[in-house]
This record gives sequence, structure tokens and C-alpha cells, in this order.
Amino acid sequence: MADSPGTAFDRLVDIVARLRGPGGCPWDREQTLESLRPFVLEETYEVLEAIDSGNRAALREEIGDMVFEGVLLAQLCAEDGEFGVADSLGSITDKLVRRHPHVFGDAARAKSADEVLGRWEEAKARERTTAPDKGQPKTILGGVPKALPALLRAHEMSTRAAAVGFDWERPADVLAKIEEEVAELREAVERSGDAEGRRRQIEEEMGDLLFAIANLARKLGVEPESALRMSDDKFARRFTELERRFAARGESLQQAGLARMEEEWARVKAAE
Repeated sequence: MADSPGTAFDRLVDIVARLRGPGGCPWDREQTLESLRPFVLEETYEVLEAIDSGNRAALREEIGDMVFEGVLLAQLCAEDGEFGVADSLGSITDKLVRRHPHVFGDAARAKSADEVLGRWEEAKARERTTAPDKGQPKTILGGVPKALPALLRAHEMSTRAAAVGFDWERPADVLAKIEEEVAELREAVERSGDAEGRRRQIEEEMGDLLFAIANLARKLGVEPESALRMSDDKFARRFTELERRFAARGESLQQAGLARMEEEWARVKAAE
């Protein structure tokens, strides 16, 4: 019979403490918050990959790895006398209760997931502007991690801005903004003159276009990072099949040329 979640979690916490303690693992003992950053990011992406693949056995393992990273981070902070994993758990449970007054409080019951999301964003916006941060009021965008992938960061920032009313009324309005940004990018591409100045302008206009696209995705209820990852996978699958087909004929893609590659690409798409 499987352990209860509490028993299993306590065992993990004890194991992590032993790994970090005297006579523990040399590798674990030398880790710092900074050295663990890439592992935290890696485990996050491995969880996403397991979700996308539909492999529940892999997801079970990757969730465990991700929880381990959280416990290890908290253990390091506990050793510095700052906080422990129980404090982190207390923070999230208090936050969940606070932000779900329609479940744990006396607020009116939410009628839909969209209504819940709207209330959640409004609650987060109030917390950011009222809770002090090192003597200064928190800003609405101040808590968005700079380490997020840029597309996901754009989505999160625009979501927070929209929660306080700074938003387009309709998706069509965002499409008009995208068309405007495309025109500005085209103008930058066609511009003559200083090469470095032209490159910087193109980079800026490309960023503005991508930011507008992230806003459209949010407006349509699409998480842009996931959508782009799906397109990445689709391109990789089709391009690999394209390469395989030419290799079966004893040709490289360079030998095939663009026109024949495009013809075969159309056939690969049709086959899917």
C-alpha cells in the first residue's frame, strides 16, 4: 500500500536533509541556490515534455524530480536560517485559500472557469499593489520573473496588465496592432543607411511584433509558449520526414534544391 502524501513528503525532506548533512553526498553538499538554477529549469521542461507526450509513467517520475528540486532549494535556505520547506508550503496553502474565497470563504460561487480566472487576476493585482516589498509598494509587473522564456514573460505581463483594465477590447484590435507592427518591421528591413542602426531597429520592431502576437494569443485563450512548442515539434517531424525521403533516394537536401524540397514538403503535409 502506498504511503500517504504526508508520509512520502516527510521521507523526501529527511532524505534531502541527510544528503546535505555531514557524511552526506559531496555533490549535494556543494550545491548553492545559483548552481541549482539550470536543474530547476531542466526539470520544468522535462515535466512539460512528459505532459506533451502523454506518457503518465514519465510524468509521475518528472513530477517527483521537480518536487525534489523545490525541497532541496528550501533545505539550502533552512541551513542559512531563513525559511524551511514548511514555510513554503504554508505560503502556498494560505495563498490558495486567500485567492479562492468562492470555495473557502463567503464570496459568491463562481459560475465558470473564466470567472474564476478573472477573480484570481484581480486578487493578485490587489496583493501586488498593497503588500510592501522592502519598504516599497509592489508593482503590478514587478513579480514577473525575468528568467522566464521571453514569449511566456510577454504573456504573463500582458495578463497582469489586462487584469487592471489595460487591454484591447477585441482580438480584432490586436490583429490591427500586429498589422501595424508588420508594416514597421517591413520599413526597418527596407531601410538603407547605417548597418548597425538598421540591425537594432529591426531587432526592436521584431520584438514589438512578437509581443503583439503574444497578446493576441492571450486574448484568444492560447498559451503562446505551448503553441509555439507544438509548431516546433510539427516542423521537426515534417522536416525529418522530408530528409528521410530524400535520403532513401540517395540524395541530400542540398542536392535536391529548394523547388523539389517544397514539392516533397507539400506531399509530407498531405500525408499527415
